Amino acid sequence: MLLQRLEALPMGSFHYKLLFITGLGWLFDAMDTGIIGFVLPVLGKEWGLAATQMGAIGSIGLVGMAIGAVIAGSIADRFGRKTVFSATVIMYSIATGLCAISWSYESLLLFRFFVGFGLGGELPVAATLMSEYAPTNLRGRFIVLLESFWGVGWICAACIAYLFIPVYGWHYAFLIGALPAIYVFFIRLHMPESVRYLLSKGRVAEAQKIVSDLENKLGVKYTGDLTVKPEEIKVEKPHLKDLWSRKYLARTIMLWIVWFGIVYSYYGIFTWLPAIVYQQGFAFVKTFEYVLLITFAQLPGYFCAAWLVDKIGRKYTLSIFLCMSGVASYFFGQSDTAQMIIFWGCVMSFFNLGAWGVVYTYTPELYPTSIRAMGSGWAAGIGRIGGMAAPFVVGIMLEAGSDMHTVFYMFAAVFVIIAIAVFSLGIETKQKNLENI
Repeated sequence: MLLQRLEALPMGSFHYKLLFITGLGWLFDAMDTGIIGFVLPVLGKEWGLAATQMGAIGSIGLVGMAIGAVIAGSIADRFGRKTVFSATVIMYSIATGLCAISWSYESLLLFRFFVGFGLGGELPVAATLMSEYAPTNLRGRFIVLLESFWGVGWICAACIAYLFIPVYGWHYAFLIGALPAIYVFFIRLHMPESVRYLLSKGRVAEAQKIVSDLENKLGVKYTGDLTVKPEEIKVEKPHLKDLWSRKYLARTIMLWIVWFGIVYSYYGIFTWLPAIVYQQGFAFVKTFEYVLLITFAQLPGYFCAAWLVDKIGRKYTLSIFLCMSGVASYFFGQSDTAQMIIFWGCVMSFFNLGAWGVVYTYTPELYPTSIRAMGSGWAAGIGRIGGMAAPFVVGIMLEAGSDMHTVFYMFAAVFVIIAIAVFSLGIETKQKNLENI
């Protein structure tokens, strides 16, 4: 009865506020991730860093993200979504601020690890919390819109790099990235704990109060007690082995393949994107402009996926977007003019980031409340391994004599493989209650 009342809540200011609050976390995450890419060339010159040292600074954050996603996802199923979300935001904010006062290469490596840990931990937990509050008929749309804040964050990072770093230096870029620490206070004031999580821990009175307060805020008039059905109270401890039980085995395999492949492709492509454009003979300013245009194409990709995900479903939307990402990657690798680079780059950005939005929607829906955050965290953690591997694989391929055509043939093949994994192993979760999937 209680969860039925939660599901029956009309769309209102609470849902949009929750989307905005969690979305800001996404925006700041993306902004920080993007800033390091623009800071590295300046820092490398100032500190006289070797290419391998600069690569290590970029990679150490991904190591932290992989570990953070696994650990934060697991403890969020034990200690709550809100608590872990707040803690990870504080961690990456403080660590980012400390990056601004780094006194050596080693100190920066340490701080960037903790930045990555906070970033990696926050994303799957935020998606889990949002999915547990969004109405069933609009859940997919809300999670994809949440992911769209990532595109805005990357644009903010590019603007900070363009406006602040040349004038004030790299220190100030990191200080701006520390601002989310203030934002934690808004999380504490306006973000409730997950009702489903509270019920899974037997904290019925807290869950009843949250639903009652939400009904009052949204002007819903109900009479009678907020009774809780016995099946709504499932006090269970999360165990890693549950991800590999008979019911969830195929789902876990599919998600790990998809996460590894999509993160591998994203970091492999977008880490090298400025260099690829620059190698085509364009000036640095033109390279920046072209990459910014390609980045802007992410936003309509998110919005299109947000509309389709509740129309044709998660499984089919994700399969289509991954296939089209492969097609765009293939033709981008063959582009040799500014017009073709921009066109296929925008198409690739549109479908790639739209697919990301669907992945974040789909992942938490495939597990029950007791292991939802843990399952999402492990999938994201496996994905980060792909993110660490891709830039090195591309570098090895180029050193071995492969041209950009071959590199993008490889990425196109990866997209097709993970699309097949979704289509063959995935189940449809559109319009289904989280308890019935």
